[in-house]
Amino acid sequence: MTAVKKRVIAEYLLETPFPPEDVAAMMAGEQSSGTFVRVAGETDELRARAAAEVLSVVPVDMVDGPTLASAYVERKGPGGPFQRARVRIGFPVGNIGHNLPTLAATVSGNLYDIGEITGLKLLSLEIPADYRARYPMPLVGVQGTRDSLGVTQGPVFGTIIKPNVGMRPAEIAALVDQLCAAGVDFIKDDEVCANPDIAPLSERVPAVMAVIRKWQEKTGRKVMMAFNITDETDAMRRHADLVAAEGGSCVMASLNWCGLSGMETLRNHTPLAIHAHRNGFGAMSRHPLLGMGFQAYHALYRLAGIDHMHVHGIGGKFVDSAQEVRDAARACLRPLSPGGPDDRVMPAFSSGQWAGTLPQTLEAAEGPDLMFMCGGGILAHPDGPAAGIASLREAYETISSGETLALAGASHPALAAAMQFFGSR
Repeated sequence: MTAVKKRVIAEYLLETPFPPEDVAAMMAGEQSSGTFVRVAGETDELRARAAAEVLSVVPVDMVDGPTLASAYVERKGPGGPFQRARVRIGFPVGNIGHNLPTLAATVSGNLYDIGEITGLKLLSLEIPADYRARYPMPLVGVQGTRDSLGVTQGPVFGTIIKPNVGMRPAEIAALVDQLCAAGVDFIKDDEVCANPDIAPLSERVPAVMAVIRKWQEKTGRKVMMAFNITDETDAMRRHADLVAAEGGSCVMASLNWCGLSGMETLRNHTPLAIHAHRNGFGAMSRHPLLGMGFQAYHALYRLAGIDHMHVHGIGGKFVDSAQEVRDAARACLRPLSPGGPDDRVMPAFSSGQWAGTLPQTLEAAEGPDLMFMCGGGILAHPDGPAAGIASLREAYETISSGETLALAGASHPALAAAMQFFGSR
């Protein structure tokens, strides 16, 4: 009896003026054992073992003109129509091994450059449970983050260091002191503040962690600070070691600029929580027929072992629709492989969030397992940062009791002030 061939299944949205079934077969061949003609050594036995398989081609619609230019199409001269289809291809894991960059190259790679294709977006990846087991799990994840913070119920309420960049270490430490006094759970650096000349990590980490340790001794609560250690790989290891030596619990990295290998190296090096920032993802995702969708993107980085993942926010300053944010959050909170281990990562909501946006955020995540990060929603509260944090906790209490935020009154003064101040903007 032939053993079942384990496969990573990739789903694409394809556009082409040629028969989609033929182009799907080209895609499978290009990214496995084949090329544009059969070559010596490409035996039937090899193809049975290593060839990718087209699992389905489902027509979507047709358009008159190409979405993306192709010199190949222009040379060949098909006049259209240009057909769109959802294509599923299974790639044997034996072709890939435990090799995350090669997995990414297999399901993406040259596919975007195939001449017959005038539009292609990688929508999703299905990862077999035993193949997922080859890669690191999140070392902290959802429950570990809660345990570290002592937050047993409700969301993790956090904020971002603002101004984004430009403050000196002592000024950043003073702001962290203010935020710790206000009762925040989580603080993160901005993505553009990593190791600047004016506030190098060698000075910033000790200054900030001295403040966090002070408040831990005073209150018993240890705020989680995600220090942005984005850098080249060896430097990231050194930065992570500094954070650990100072008693820190979390580091942040910009995924797209560190890359899959950089994130794997960081995970293998440190037990600290890895806060994954997706800045730049819009370049991959915003075009409907080019790039990569969130589910496929986040699956690759979850295989690298991250613990938290940015999903933007509903009604915020970025381009995402409410449905896109919901889908991203729910993807983070599902096991990556059906029947696989609990490898959920905590979705991090940000971008214009405040107490009034909490109800739709909880609905998006289908519960409170989330980070709710408010910059202005905390720091710009008319009664100060402590009231900003209080407004979030009062909002969660109100929602949990089945009441509406608009009816917040004297029993929830911080929430009432937030509704009046932010709700009028």
